Amino acid sequence: MRKSEIKRNTAETQMELSLDLDGSGKSTIDTGCGFLDHMLTLFAKHGRFDLTVCCKGDTQVDYHHTVEDIGICLGQAFAQALGNMAGIKRYGDIILPMDESLVMCAVDISGRAHLSLDLGDINPKVGDFDTELVSEFLLGFVRNAKMTLHVKLLYGSNTHHIIEGSFKALARVLAAAVSIDEKYINEIPSTKGVL
Repeated sequence: MRKSEIKRNTAETQMELSLDLDGSGKSTIDTGCGFLDHMLTLFAKHGRFDLTVCCKGDTQVDYHHTVEDIGICLGQAFAQALGNMAGIKRYGDIILPMDESLVMCAVDISGRAHLSLDLGDINPKVGDFDTELVSEFLLGFVRNAKMTLHVKLLYGSNTHHIIEGSFKALARVLAAAVSIDEKYINEIPSTKGVL
């Protein structure tokens, strides 16, 4: 049962999030930010994760707190659902095309948080979404999931496509990394014996 439920209540956001790593890609997303709703919906679909996110945030200020806190909670949900990580494949990588854009993404569920993100010179906005918030989301995610994540734009010009390609790539590499290796189902994939 690789599932988790996270609740987070602060002066800036009130959130409930549920995750099933072995789902079918179903999602119910309500963040108050249309672009983020779109990204999380396709994240669930491409990762085959069942994901529910309901967030009431101080969006009258901007989307910063909402986006960051959802990244934090999603990272916590992955960590909780993975437990001791016995049997997982641990690694995933992809080079993913999204129309004119091409994104490289690789993950190591290592127990160590690191983010290398290079999306090139993207526009500062997609609709009313500040694109600098992609890094805030991913930082919150990797710090709480305790994963190493590399995302690099190889080429592309449309900011929406670049970010969408990045979220799809993230979903696909995570799906690979959290999948169970049936030959080593009870083993921790590390010489340390823990992750």
